[in-house]
Amino acid sequence: MRWNQPELARFNNTDTSSTYNYIDFMQKPVEVYVFIDPLCPECWSLEPYLKKLSTEYGRFFRLQPILSGQLNTLNKDVFDKPKRLKEIWEKTASRTGMPCDGDIWIDNPIRSPWIASLAIKAAELQGKKAGKMFLRKVQESAFLKKQDISDETVLLKCAENARLDIQEFRDDLYSDTAKKAFQSDLKLTQEMEVDYIPTIVFFNQDTEEQGIKISGLYPYDIYVMILKQILQREPVPSCKPPLERFIRYYQVVGTKEISVVYDWTKAKTEKELKKLKLQQAIKKTPVKYDAYWEYIGE
Repeated sequence: MRWNQPELARFNNTDTSSTYNYIDFMQKPVEVYVFIDPLCPECWSLEPYLKKLSTEYGRFFRLQPILSGQLNTLNKDVFDKPKRLKEIWEKTASRTGMPCDGDIWIDNPIRSPWIASLAIKAAELQGKKAGKMFLRKVQESAFLKKQDISDETVLLKCAENARLDIQEFRDDLYSDTAKKAFQSDLKLTQEMEVDYIPTIVFFNQDTEEQGIKISGLYPYDIYVMILKQILQREPVPSCKPPLERFIRYYQVVGTKEISVVYDWTKAKTEKELKKLKLQQAIKKTPVKYDAYWEYIGE
């Protein structure tokens, strides 16, 4: 999708300090809302750019995923058409290079997508970091492993991999607190007039300037340009960590994600990954359209 300046919408800041940890936001000048759905292939394809932005400029912003619930609405029209969903996933994977196996909609379709969203909000009750880790594990289960992420057994495994308190997660999964948190996300989606996912909204907490909203997938430089515009200065990007440290931090990453973050060709990326594989620091799992790499060094 080509970027056009008119597609950037400006609007007044919305007070969400009662919903999110305001003290945490005070530590960094920029707040970034990322409106997503755990089953949206374009949201999954945004991951490499979010990782690169966090690696280079993460000291300036705090990222907060917001569940839009848009695919729950699509359930009425699209979820009963598995071949159509498979086609959407396959086209996105082919276009973006991020692996997402559309065969899931034929072999093991997700029955109740709203349950996955509820589970993510339940995980967030153990902390924002825990929620983000759980969200990633849910996405990996769907896009890489073709698992039904509305299945409680799958969700419990995601919680285990995200190192959550399992009993606490069980208790919170269908709780009123998790349901209210999900409803809060849906309300924020509506208030900010988000009608397409993924959508990213940038706010500068230190100024009265309006936020900037950008919908869809764009080249990485566009996100950097907007961050600089919000900061009102030219930040210097941080040095990238050694590859092994990067994989250790995220635990599971795709070849495409590494290529984007490190500005490497696919050949260069695979060469560097092969070195770590020979050192038995990581293991490779081939999947449709790509492969993902899991850290096993410790």
